[in-house]
Order: sequence, then structure tokens, then C-alpha cells
Amino acid sequence: MTFYLLANHLLNFVAPAAFLALLLVGLSSLPALSKSKVGGKASRLSRPSWRWQLALVFSANLLVNVGGLLFFGHDGRLLTYAAMALAAAVVQWLLLRGWKV
Repeated sequence: MTFYLLANHLLNFVAPAAFLALLLVGLSSLPALSKSKVGGKASRLSRPSWRWQLALVFSANLLVNVGGLLFFGHDGRLLTYAAMALAAAVVQWLLLRGWKV
């Protein structure tokens, strides 16, 4: 396998995890969707930075993707993507302290 093909396979393996993390963190920081009105300025300040959120959600997605690869024997299964979306939502909920609102 050439370096180009290996890089292509790795990027295609990581792309869904990165896209879902970017989408989830990006949408959760919109003022209309966030719960910043309830807690005011103190609630926004207690949130982790978007970079930290992105790193943790991406890491969780990547772990689920690797787990799906090991469990099923190949990547791209719909069940793996569903588990990845669930893991991303749970991690983001925990990071934003969703149980307090």
C-alpha cells in the first residue's frame, strides 16, 4: 500500500468523527440553542472552551469508531455511526453540565 492510499484510508476513517464533533460543538455554541439565558454570564464562563469540547467529542467519536472497527471487522457500519452520535451527545451533555439546567 502506498503512502497516498494509507493517508486516504486514515482520513476517510477519521472524517465522520471529525465532522460530527465540529457540527455538534459548533451548533451547541450558538446563542439561540445554548442555555446561556438561564444562567447568565456566569453560565457561559463556566463552560469549557470550544477547543476543549471539540477535542473531547472528537476523541470519544474516534474511540467508538475504533471499537466498531474491532467489533465488526471493518468500518462504516451504520450501528457504529449511531453509537458515535450517541457518544458525542453524551460527552457534550456532560461537558455542558446538562443535568443542571
